[in-house]
Amino acid sequence: MNRKNILGLIVCLILFVTSFALTPSGLAGYWNLAALLVVISGLGASLLIAYPFETIRNAWAVARNAYRSRPATPDEVARTLLDLSVRCRVDGMLSLERLEELSRDTFLAGAVQCLVDNYKEEEMRDLLGAEMRFFALRRQQSERVFLTLARLAPAFGLAGSVIGIIGMIMGINDTAVILQNIPVAFISTLYGVILGNLVFAPLAENIHQQTRAQLLNQEMVLEGVAAMSREQNPYKLERRLSALLTPGLRAEQIQALRGITRKYARQKIAKEEGSLLADVS
Repeated sequence: MNRKNILGLIVCLILFVTSFALTPSGLAGYWNLAALLVVISGLGASLLIAYPFETIRNAWAVARNAYRSRPATPDEVARTLLDLSVRCRVDGMLSLERLEELSRDTFLAGAVQCLVDNYKEEEMRDLLGAEMRFFALRRQQSERVFLTLARLAPAFGLAGSVIGIIGMIMGINDTAVILQNIPVAFISTLYGVILGNLVFAPLAENIHQQTRAQLLNQEMVLEGVAAMSREQNPYKLERRLSALLTPGLRAEQIQALRGITRKYARQKIAKEEGSLLADVS
């Protein structure tokens, strides 16, 4: 999550909590442990019935990592692939195997390794395409955990309301009992709605958004290594990758490619001059 999102989230949450504090009962009037336990325990039991424990734990890990890490932008992926393409043409295919920056992206590293190992384009598409499909399926499973929580939270809030109403009916002749059950009857519904729509549904949507962003990056990597396996020159690769970018980013790729090409051209000239000096000496 970037700084703008964090700042906006803090401001919105402060305003949200302040709206409760401005009511006559204040924040204390919206706290009820019994109502919270009804919603939380019901959700926990439902998850354990629906999913294996490992699936639940992995879903929370995916949600945590989705906020801690930021996937590379398509522009950054395109620049990386253009850099690899030019380097491959200047220094040879085997030079890609020694790149330390590939360790930060396992999919890119695997794709480049297929390129170095001289996989055919059809084989690379089959292997990397399968990895993309299984990645999407794993993420979809984690997303469904939070979608289930978002769908069930209001229902258990309603269950808490029913429990509170039953308590009120049972204490129909005792005003104190009725007053004790009124908060449970109404606040549990509030907890269910807030948890479902402010916590679990946004978590599911964030996982979905991050998954789509990473799949787009992986699609760009697949197209890039496939083009390099056909020994397409960087300019053709630039045109191919531009089709996956927004129109606003496409114009930047031409300048980026020219800069990368000039950089490796200077490196190649420096190497040739160094080898000539070594031969003369």
